[in-house]
Parts: sequence; C-alpha cells; structure tokens
Amino acid sequence: MKATAIAHPNVALVKYWGKQPEANHARRENTPATPSLSIALSALATRTAVAAAEQDELRVNGRPATDARIAGLLAEMRRAWALPPISVTTCNDFPTSAGLASSASGFAALVTAIDGAFALGLSVRERSVWARRASASAARSVVGGFAALAPTGDDGEWASSAVLAKEAWPLEVVVAVVSETAKGVPSNVGMEQSRRSSPFYSAWVESTRSDFEAARKAVVARDFDALATVAEHSCFKMHAVMLATQPALVYWKAATLACIDAVRRLQDAGTSVFCTIDAGPQVKAVCAPGQGGAVADALAQAPGVLRVVESGIGGAARCVEASDADMGSRAG
Repeated sequence: MKATAIAHPNVALVKYWGKQPEANHARRENTPATPSLSIALSALATRTAVAAAEQDELRVNGRPATDARIAGLLAEMRRAWALPPISVTTCNDFPTSAGLASSASGFAALVTAIDGAFALGLSVRERSVWARRASASAARSVVGGFAALAPTGDDGEWASSAVLAKEAWPLEVVVAVVSETAKGVPSNVGMEQSRRSSPFYSAWVESTRSDFEAARKAVVARDFDALATVAEHSCFKMHAVMLATQPALVYWKAATLACIDAVRRLQDAGTSVFCTIDAGPQVKAVCAPGQGGAVADALAQAPGVLRVVESGIGGAARCVEASDADMGSRAG
C-alpha cells in the first residue's frame, strides 16, 4: 500500500485563466471557463510518494506542511473509496509556487501515486478528472506531451486528452528563471479576482475558444509559425486581463520584460522561437527542434535571469520504482 509517482509541469500554449461559476453542479467543481492546450517539460519534475499511515501527514520539499487542496482532494477521494490515512512526501526539482506549474505536476503525481498504491484501477481520463478537481492544469500533466483540457466523452466531463505524442514533434523549451520566490497572489485567487473585476474577462473567455481550436490544428499539422502566433497572443491577452483586474495582478519582473525583448530579437534574426508566460515571472521560450541551444545562450545573457533550463517535451505521469532518484532524466 505504497507507491511513488513522477509528473512533469506543463506550459499552457493556449491559456486558461478563470473558472466556471461555483453555482455549477458539484460534479463540475473546479471547471475552467475555457479549454486549454499545453506541453509538458521533461527537464522538470515532481516526485511524490504515498503510503498508508496512522494519520494523514504531508512533507513538501523535505519539510512538514499543510495544504488545504491536498486535504480536500483526499476527502473527496474518500467519498469514493475507503482509503486509509495517507502519508504524502513530495519534492520538486524546480521552484515551488513561482509560476512554473508546480501544482500541476504535484497533483498529477499525487493522484497517480494514490491510484498505484491502493490499486484503484483509474484510467488516464479518470486520473485527469481527479487531478483537475484540485488544480485544473494538473489534468494536463497527467497526460503529458501535447495535451488538451476540454469537455470530453458523452458526459461532457472536463478531462485531459492527448493531442500529439511528445515524440511526434520534438520541440525544445528554454525556461528563463528570473525569480525563485513564491508569487504573492496564488493563481486560484487571482483568477477569481479577474472574473469579478476585469473589464476584459468576457472577451478573454470568448476569444480563447477559437484560440484553442487554432492551436490544436497547428499542433496536429506541426505548423510552428501558426502555433507561435496563437500562443503568444493567448499569453499576452491573459496578462492584459490580469493587469486590468482590480487590484492589478502584476506577476512580471523587469527580467521578464528583458527576456521578451531577447526573444523578439531572436525572431527578427530568423530563429523559430516564441515566448509564453504563465501566472508568474518566468519566461518559457518554445523553439523548433535544434534551436534550443542558441535561445538558451541569448536568454542567459538577459539582465536579471538567474539561470536557464533547457528541456524537451515531457511524458505522462506514471508510477516509478522508489529507488529511481533521477527525476529529470528518467521521467521524460
């Protein structure tokens, strides 16, 4: 009655920012307002071990912790299964709660480990639904590769599905880490603030539906230029919604802008690259195969960049042997 799972954070190419109103049926709890499309990052990972215990306990990055969303997820799962008290030990090999989707990989790994430890027999779709209830973006990390989060199946349940396997289009991603400090406003809080106060929110929701379809077609066709156009537009529209929120949500740092400028210069020089930024200051530069090294060199020189991480496309969340210590190289 124990298992260890690894999952990768993901970068949304078509963003979601905002959830459907809480008045929706409980089965659709924590449902995004818009569909989204992402790629997983093979170079970053969360490793989570679970085991039956005398009482629920949690350790995050080596320290005892409490987390209301983890407690809520365990309570919901216990309504479906007679799970015992569970010890959870989870560790990220990248900054936590700093705009690198640690909740996505964290809950994808947690649900996968619980499924493995207690032989729940969940399908990938079912695991993505359970992960979504805690963190919507976690549904995409369950699937990995190029993943979509949208209504699926006859029941219309929001779940993640594969758009393209990671081997089919080996894009490269360079992450420019400009801060390792947890962001001041968590994403779930910021989303609700935007839904209630941003004058751009309704237009954002409407336009994202067409962005999603355009991006999905671009991925299937391996059309880098088309994907770059829609992904960058989705990113900057989302941050416009944030900036127009009351009070304004400003996740960027000066180094974020420096990285955007560096990507623009690369594009002007003919490099196949585009940038995207989630709810945080870190910049992710998505490159055509073979372009990652040059992009990493350019971003490393941008003022304020602490370090860069070069990554490929990561795979699905999965259980691993407890002795498998190398998260980055063996979990891809």
